[in-house]
Amino acid sequence: MTTHIAPSKTANARPVHIGEYLRDWRQRRRLSQLDLASDAEISARHLSFMETGRSAPSRDMVLRLAERLEVPLRERNVMLVAAGFAPAFPQRPLDDPALQAARQAVDLVLKAHEPNPALAVDRHWNLVAANRMVTPLLDGVPQRLLGHPFNVMRLSFHPEGLAARTVNLAEWCSHLLERLQRQCEATADPVLIALYDELKAFPIPARRTPHAAPSDSIAVPFRMRFGDDVLSFISTTMVFGTPVDITLSELAIETFFPADEVTAKRMRVLADAMPSA
Repeated sequence: MTTHIAPSKTANARPVHIGEYLRDWRQRRRLSQLDLASDAEISARHLSFMETGRSAPSRDMVLRLAERLEVPLRERNVMLVAAGFAPAFPQRPLDDPALQAARQAVDLVLKAHEPNPALAVDRHWNLVAANRMVTPLLDGVPQRLLGHPFNVMRLSFHPEGLAARTVNLAEWCSHLLERLQRQCEATADPVLIALYDELKAFPIPARRTPHAAPSDSIAVPFRMRFGDDVLSFISTTMVFGTPVDITLSELAIETFFPADEVTAKRMRVLADAMPSA
């Protein structure tokens, strides 16, 4: 079955009235006008007037509705501009002095996670930073696939990337696609939607039992060949709790933990053999 993810109205370069954005995000969140109005403590009539352009929302109202709709910060700025207001959320590069504490926190988490691999990615899954345990796991991957920054999702699916050494390729890639699909639906990001369509075109074996899992499973593992071993990891994702900067809100830290003792031992031995950072 083909999954279609509708592009956001924000992908359209032409000006769009704020009411269209409100309706678009409300429908994406599968809320009725009554549901959203009740949550925002306004009347459904008032919301209807704002969506149709009969009433112009204030700046505070735009931000209140965007908060209730869990609109990403980047898109909240777009909504504010469409309503005739200045953007509210800055977007700084990660090396900006204002984000120094956040960058130090990222580096601290990555370093503290050794001897296990961990990496940080931006909203499009491009690598931002990684600890030293990631590098040996990429040994043998063609350098042209490791340009800076490289896309972690694309590397996972590429037959010359990690796909060739992923033992449970069908299961792992299905998990990644499902995760990416949820991100597309939540953010309506056209770049993520294009990435989703690109990844679906890669040759990946179908899962034989899409919903079945061993009774002792706690999460979908990432299992990869590494020399004579098969390493098995489970992953977690960390994000900043209350960001008001767009770059920080879109940053995610992916940490991988050994799923078995073979992997834990192999990573300890590997770390001991590597020079300290």
